[in-house]
Amino acid sequence: MTTSTTSSIAYRIPGRARDLGELVVRRVLPAGRHQSVGPFLFFDHMGPVDFAGGQGIDVRPHPHIGLATVTYLFEGAIRHHDSLGNDQEIIPGDVNWMTAGRGIVHAERTPAAQRARGWRLHGIQTWVALPLADEQCEPAFAHHPAASLPLIEGNGYQLRVVAGRAFGQEAPVKVHSPTLYVAAEMRAGAQFTLSPEYPEQAVYVASGSVTIDGEALETGVLAVLQAERAATIAASENAQVMLLGGAPIDGPRIIWWNFVASDPALLETAKRNWREQRFDPVPGDDERIPLPEE
Repeated sequence: MTTSTTSSIAYRIPGRARDLGELVVRRVLPAGRHQSVGPFLFFDHMGPVDFAGGQGIDVRPHPHIGLATVTYLFEGAIRHHDSLGNDQEIIPGDVNWMTAGRGIVHAERTPAAQRARGWRLHGIQTWVALPLADEQCEPAFAHHPAASLPLIEGNGYQLRVVAGRAFGQEAPVKVHSPTLYVAAEMRAGAQFTLSPEYPEQAVYVASGSVTIDGEALETGVLAVLQAERAATIAASENAQVMLLGGAPIDGPRIIWWNFVASDPALLETAKRNWREQRFDPVPGDDERIPLPEE
């Protein structure tokens, strides 16, 4: 992790490899003393990874509290199935936004049609902290197809507003605090300017490389930008870039396993409820990931 006070980049966070068993991800957030950027407190870059026919991912049912999970894919497909009864496949450009609130259980698996043939997975999974007022809200799930999301097109680039508001457009996804989340597809030589609309903003390169006000940023690195300063992002080669940020979280959060909370007592209750099988199950899926040993 490096820092700077003279450029548009306040500091950089390189993704660190994390082996999840079925695939290795780049984990970007949290990172040391840098827990979050805006409401985003967890950021995993999946792939790109190729699976042979018959192979896929099988993340068994597991619980969440105190957060919203957000899945956005560049390639591949994932089937989401949760304790509210939602059973939804997500494909590139779509958004799956699951609000855990007081508690939800879900499973993520490769759809049968994808598993039957060789396929590639590439995408971003993030956790968004819920404000204190919504930390124990009712759980919910929303799927938004790519066609429903605002798309801003310029000379050699496309900006899809995944969640929140950006570039004068607002996504239909219900967010609980001011949020910046945009997927940018850029051809070599394309450029656009990100205005300082939010107190905390960052740029992540999922593929290719870009420059930020002339300073190079390569694949797998998150650049957190200086506050109150516009930044021009230019593609050095074809690139896929995520813009993220928003208003800061309203107080520190504790992350333990899949749980996020402002109060340790909420974590202890969630642990006990999962251990004693008090969470609602995922219909038709009897598997579960056990609580980790403490």
